[in-house]
Amino acid sequence: MGGKSCFFIGHRETSEAIYPALYAVVEQHILEYGVTEFIVGHYGGFDRLAASAVKEGKRFYPEVKLTLLLSYHPAERPIPTPDGFDGTFYPPGMEGVPRKVAIVRANRYVVDHVDYLIAYAWHPASNARELVEYARKRQRNLCLSITLIKPDN
Repeated sequence: MGGKSCFFIGHRETSEAIYPALYAVVEQHILEYGVTEFIVGHYGGFDRLAASAVKEGKRFYPEVKLTLLLSYHPAERPIPTPDGFDGTFYPPGMEGVPRKVAIVRANRYVVDHVDYLIAYAWHPASNARELVEYARKRQRNLCLSITLIKPDN
């Protein structure tokens, strides 16, 4: 396909008020940056909103794919592909990762392999914020872009 990939990270307790900004950023990544694959988890409000924004985008841009990131082995915790998703992804080498750190490790794997990161991470001490900092430190020659969506004030 030759397109770029993008991952989402954000807080579980995200308000739906950010949806318009989130959709605008998704559309920008499709049109301006050539993103054709979006990867999202399924553990909270931000993930749900991100998936909704991509599903809406898929209506206008059929080349776009939406993939659900699995943090736990599918044989251990089966999750059928949800409506609107094109598939699931379980990172290789995760079989021996303790359950306690599986989400963090899966998220880091994806950050290491995508071109873009869309984040809603404003709590100073949170796993989402730590992943954004990890991504900033891991910048590589690949054009990693971190788009931070600001909380409503």
